Amino acid sequence: GKRRTQSGKSAAGNNLLGSFDFDSHLSPSSVTTCCNLGRSCRLSGFTRRKGHELALRVCVLDTPGYPHSSLSKEEVRQAVKGALVQHFGDKGLHLILWVLRADLPFYEEENHRTIQLIQELLGPTWKNFTAVLFTHADKIEEAGLNGDEYFRVASDTLLNFLSSIQQRYIFIDNQVNTLQQERKTILRKIMEFIRQNSYQVLLVK
Repeated sequence: GKRRTQSGKSAAGNNLLGSFDFDSHLSPSSVTTCCNLGRSCRLSGFTRRKGHELALRVCVLDTPGYPHSSLSKEEVRQAVKGALVQHFGDKGLHLILWVLRADLPFYEEENHRTIQLIQELLGPTWKNFTAVLFTHADKIEEAGLNGDEYFRVASDTLLNFLSSIQQRYIFIDNQVNTLQQERKTILRKIMEFIRQNSYQVLLVK
C-alpha cells in the first residue's frame, strides 16, 4: 500500500481550513494514523442563497487512508466509523473528498478495495456525496499536460468512476506558494457541488 501514502489528504485539509490543524510532512510511509476534526473560522459573505449572504463554516475530518502502511483495513474502518458517528452523526455530512494523486496511475484493484471500504462505511448512496481531489497537479503541469489532456490519457476505470460521481473533481497544486491563493477557488467549487446536490446531507449511522 505504499503507493497511496503521501497522497496529500492532510495537506489538502489544511488548505481547506486555512490552518495547520493536521500533521502533514514528507515521509516514506503513511503519516495519518487516527482521525482528526479541524474547524476553520467562519468565512463571512462567502456565498448567497435565496438573496441572503451566507457565512461558511468548514469542518474537515482528516482520516487515515486505505490501503495504509501500518493499519489494517479493520483498524482504519473502526477509526473512521467512530469519528464519523461522533462528529457527523447528528447533522450528517455534505461531501466526501476522495484524495488521489494526479501524478500516479489509478490502480483498479487497489482503488476497488478503497471503494468497498467507503461503501461499507457510508452506505449505497455514497457516490451522490463524493468528489475527487486530485493532488500534486503541479506535477501534471510540469509534464506538459492540462486537464483535458490528462483525461485523454487516463484509464477507463478512472473515467468511469468520475462519470459515476457526475464529474465532481478538483485539481490541487501542491506548491506551497499557491495553496492560499487556491483556497477560496477550491471552496467555491465544493460549495457548487453541494448546491448541485440541493444541500442534502449523508446521514451516518
